[in-house]
Amino acid sequence: MLSVYVDLALGLVVSFLLLSLLVSGLNEAFVRLLSIRSKFLWAYLRDTMDGADEKSGSWLPANVLDVFRALPFLRDPRPRHSDQPAPAEPGKVPATATGDSMIKLLYQRVQEIDHAKRGRTSISNIPPARFAVAVMELAAAENGDIEAFLRKLQQIDSPLYGHLKGIWETAQHDLDRFRKGVETWFDGEMQRLSSLYKRYVKWVVAVLGVAVTLLFTMDGLEYAKTLLRDNAFRASVMAVAEAGPDAYDELKARCTGGDPVPCVTETLSQPALVKMLDQALVSVSIPAEGDPVVHWNGGLWWDRISTLSHWPGFLLTYVALLFGAPFWWDVFRRITGIKSRR
Repeated sequence: MLSVYVDLALGLVVSFLLLSLLVSGLNEAFVRLLSIRSKFLWAYLRDTMDGADEKSGSWLPANVLDVFRALPFLRDPRPRHSDQPAPAEPGKVPATATGDSMIKLLYQRVQEIDHAKRGRTSISNIPPARFAVAVMELAAAENGDIEAFLRKLQQIDSPLYGHLKGIWETAQHDLDRFRKGVETWFDGEMQRLSSLYKRYVKWVVAVLGVAVTLLFTMDGLEYAKTLLRDNAFRASVMAVAEAGPDAYDELKARCTGGDPVPCVTETLSQPALVKMLDQALVSVSIPAEGDPVVHWNGGLWWDRISTLSHWPGFLLTYVALLFGAPFWWDVFRRITGIKSRR
């Protein structure tokens, strides 16, 4: 009996792990399709270097609704892509504000690492050291006179003026200390921006968790009963569990790598999951011979959705998915005794 309950625990953990990877893959697809990371970075840079837009306010999303509506579809803060190398001479800060004067100057200093994505920059990360060098290059346009550079920032009412002014005074007008201070400040800002991004992305994961749970009508309680009663099915799930860390590493790499589609394909093609997702809106059966067959289960799917007795199991699955794949991998590793790689 102990072995049966251990198998039950492993079966649930493996299933939640693979479904969590599916959610991660869909989230990655959503983020990459809409270029959310790049837009977050350039929205912050616009707010910091040129200030908020006069009509629509801050470029960074102020709430979850803006993450889903304004940032992806209504306002693109990214500058237009240029396939030219960075100009030999850095541009000078204009005498009057134009709304995007500083962001254009910054982009010119980093555009050599860019590639186009629908006509816009795809840069989603600027190393702090590179940002500090870009600031020093812009200051060099004023003959290296930091004071003159700061006065021009103040003249166009750039929010960057306040930050750099404080760093310049703290550095006691030493250029090397000033550069290091800009690098440290920008590194802290990127950490803050990353925390903000993760907080908003959690909402995306929560929405995707609901969608995956209901689309596949994954009743965690019903699935646990199936594992207990069906020895053959439980054995097939254990076969997935016995694949070890290499299988998980491959799935994790596919979910968080360049193309999330293989993650979804790999996850759904697991034989144990194919049977587990038989009640989905669209299911796949794999015969002993021949090609897989796709089935439309609209009527069955609606019956399960409209049956209240399934909702406790749906809730269990949804809550499990919110813990994420790293949590379930850690639980799986502890149960099986697999050592983590360092």
